[in-house]
Amino acid sequence: MAMTVAGYLLSRLREWGVEHVFGFPGDGINGILAAWTDESLHAPTFVQARHEEMAAFEAVGYAKYAGPGGPRLAVCMATSGPGAIHLLNGLYDAKLDHVPVVAIVGQTARSAMGGSYQQEVDLLTLYKDVASDYVQMVTVPEQLPNVLDRAIRVALAQRAPTAIIIPSDVQELEYTAPGHAFKEVPSSLGTAWPDVDPDDEAVRRAAEVLNAGSRVALLVGQGARGARAEIEQVADLLGAGAAKALLGKDVLPDHLPWVTGSIGLLGTRPSYEMMMGCDTLLTVGSNFPYTQFMPPLGQARAVQIDIDARFIGMRYPYEVNLVGDAARTLRALIPHLERKSDRGWREGIEDDVARWWETMHDQAMVTADPINPMRLFWELNERMPANAMLAADSGSSANWYARDLRFPDGVRGSLSGTLATMGPGVPYVIGAKFAHPERPAIAFVGDGAMQMNGMAELVTIAKYHERWSDPRLVVAVLHNDDLNQVTWEMRAMQGAPKFVDSQSLPSVDYAGFARSLGLQGIAVDQPDAIGPAWDAALAADRPTVLDVRTSPNVPPIPPHATFEQIKALVSSMASGDEDRWSVLREGAKTKLQEFLPHRVS
Repeated sequence: MAMTVAGYLLSRLREWGVEHVFGFPGDGINGILAAWTDESLHAPTFVQARHEEMAAFEAVGYAKYAGPGGPRLAVCMATSGPGAIHLLNGLYDAKLDHVPVVAIVGQTARSAMGGSYQQEVDLLTLYKDVASDYVQMVTVPEQLPNVLDRAIRVALAQRAPTAIIIPSDVQELEYTAPGHAFKEVPSSLGTAWPDVDPDDEAVRRAAEVLNAGSRVALLVGQGARGARAEIEQVADLLGAGAAKALLGKDVLPDHLPWVTGSIGLLGTRPSYEMMMGCDTLLTVGSNFPYTQFMPPLGQARAVQIDIDARFIGMRYPYEVNLVGDAARTLRALIPHLERKSDRGWREGIEDDVARWWETMHDQAMVTADPINPMRLFWELNERMPANAMLAADSGSSANWYARDLRFPDGVRGSLSGTLATMGPGVPYVIGAKFAHPERPAIAFVGDGAMQMNGMAELVTIAKYHERWSDPRLVVAVLHNDDLNQVTWEMRAMQGAPKFVDSQSLPSVDYAGFARSLGLQGIAVDQPDAIGPAWDAALAADRPTVLDVRTSPNVPPIPPHATFEQIKALVSSMASGDEDRWSVLREGAKTKLQEFLPHRVS
């Protein structure tokens, strides 16, 4: 039997090393689905999500966690029309966080195009922005190899989503390879990627800047993953501290005494104070956008290292912009650096970091009604598996993920960093488990995101968990019956009281829902039960939902809150916020921990 276009598509994906395709079926891709039934093709495994958006998020999660030093290619698939539309949010997540994902979508038959046919959407126009690096429609069989191979190479080269549109009738055509002929484009498998070394003269100029400084700060992002040893050596030579952009939280372990933690709106006080006090900045693999958290203009000389020239020289007036691989560039830089004999700046940073972690512990132990959400995160620090894969959804859970979790060496973590969309927490860890079925995965999810789509993806977890060699997947739900991040943003930025009609959520028994699917569900409503609940979840023979009743009134206000933010919060309380007394009580108890005596001076 002759191979169809759909059959060739699946076999070519397998030749590229694609092991999983995350998708949802529909008649616009029926030809491809039919080809999957041909066992001789050795096609990638089809992973069925509950919704196309979740399939895209699962692909992003797979890509983010699969590679040891950086993202790996992932593929998602959907039908024509609404299915293709539903993929968009997850693909934008990939675009903004620089993740290589190839989307394969169906389209109405060529004979019906332009006829306002059912589910006919102009997909080339629709995908023109999200897949701006490469989007193409396959209209004849001979076109497929080149289009697919280019989509994969461009996705990997640009670390971006690309898209292939295949009309339903084309999928069923007999595959014919492109020939040695006019206007036909043969193609080939594989890519040998180059090592990107920096310019030697630029390296020397960068070293001059860094050697001249006496108070050096490092800012590292996800582009520095895989360069830990080099960063440690540079930080030691320069007597520097290192702050981490949120997507780079797992680049350096938090037990290193000079690592100040996250930076920005969700960041730590040591990171903020280091940036406000430094006279030299070295940014490695980060396109951190919030320039107000970088050194004031004119205060610091600066150097940037990034492998992508499109994002070099942005955000700050860098004197030297080095394009190159992070590890290789740092290795080239190290021989030119002079070890700073005065370690006072470094010692001050280490003192600030030690005090900060004590403060975080003390804040997490503050009582709240019923549970302080920070304690849920802090209790995991003492129990975190060494090879865990962590995700946080967008919302207040991202605040505590950024500030309270201490990542040991070997732990991976991510979230929707730039798009900051709700909903990827649970599908991220599903994708992570398909990338590494032998590793435990943990997602922190607010009840808003859980109701939006997390509960549906528990069905996906129930469907597939027996395929994972390590059965541990924990979804920790911050159950506070409130869309908490927006509530606090309204208070701190608009000076408006909580708008109950938009912010209050119906209460759901998340643990009970998990148990109805055959998963483990544990409800927690007492602070002292959090530790045992984590122990049970991390020892379970199946995935677990921790349904934790947390207080919505513990403020996620950054430790460097501005006067305007405090003023707006006070104004919102005076305007009749229904939770004003609890907010003031919980806020005062939490903030007080920053000023009480600590064991570390």
